[in-house]
Amino acid sequence: MPAPIALGIIGFGIMGERLLRAALEHAAAHVRPVGVWDPSPEAAARLAAIAPGLPMLDSAAAVIEACECLYVAAPPAAHIPLAEAALGAGRAVFLEKPLAVSLAEARDFVAKAEAIGARGAVNFPMASSPAVAQLSAWREEGATGPAESLGIEVAFAKWPRGWQQDAAPWLSRRAEGGFTREVVSHFLFLTRRQLGPLALQEAGVTWPGGDASETAIRARLTAGGLPVTLAGEVGTTEKDDHNTWTLRGPAGAIRLRDWSFAERLGADGGWHQAPDALPNERMRPLVLKGQLAGLAAMTRGQPHRLATLREALEVQEVVEAILAAGC
Repeated sequence: MPAPIALGIIGFGIMGERLLRAALEHAAAHVRPVGVWDPSPEAAARLAAIAPGLPMLDSAAAVIEACECLYVAAPPAAHIPLAEAALGAGRAVFLEKPLAVSLAEARDFVAKAEAIGARGAVNFPMASSPAVAQLSAWREEGATGPAESLGIEVAFAKWPRGWQQDAAPWLSRRAEGGFTREVVSHFLFLTRRQLGPLALQEAGVTWPGGDASETAIRARLTAGGLPVTLAGEVGTTEKDDHNTWTLRGPAGAIRLRDWSFAERLGADGGWHQAPDALPNERMRPLVLKGQLAGLAAMTRGQPHRLATLREALEVQEVVEAILAAGC
């Protein structure tokens, strides 16, 4: 088996920590963390507690120099500058979404990256989800027959979610944050992968005022020509978040619920989950292990299932079109 890929991490917030833990605990055969950079003293303290032997390097440039693949988990405005620096140094890049704050900047970045054959991917974990694999298997078995409609619903007790409060200064703002970019984008990626190209038909957005992010959205889309309805709202559930992705056809229906439960509509009218279904907190390490295996393959120039830069751009185009409809 080839040697693990040297992985650098820039941004040691929630996502940076999650990926590092997955790398250390579940994916040592695929990646070897070599350095982290985050300007926050709190981040340095957390890193020292989690991985005492892993250095908090003194700059982004030092992390890029040390790694073969750079994971960018910084806020969105920093994504492209860091990715361009890494690609310019001959590294592969693994980015959080969205690609950029500016859609024009994202388009330009993807065009340039594709032109040079850059090794790049975006962290949409559903690319490696066992629950999504189960949905695909059910579809192949004919669980729905020819798909007729898709419904996507997301709901939150508050935004940002309780575990995201450290990132609230940007996640709660219209410029970079909001649940459409942060959460709905995952389900649009899933839709694109399962059904085909996305096209927005109409959308409405509720803004609370000032520069705060959206509190509700409604949209109609098509995916590969199939009708899609999308609804999201803050304050309509007691859960941190609740979501469903429901595909229907003449033979039945299947859905993904709360990120990790693959469920099939039974003859009794009830939803029945896959036998090996797990809650998201237990499923996440398996998903991230798959993502890191894909990262290693991508870095070596091998085939992988990670979200491409082009797929991430297509998702961002739809997300920003939805948000623009409410302005």
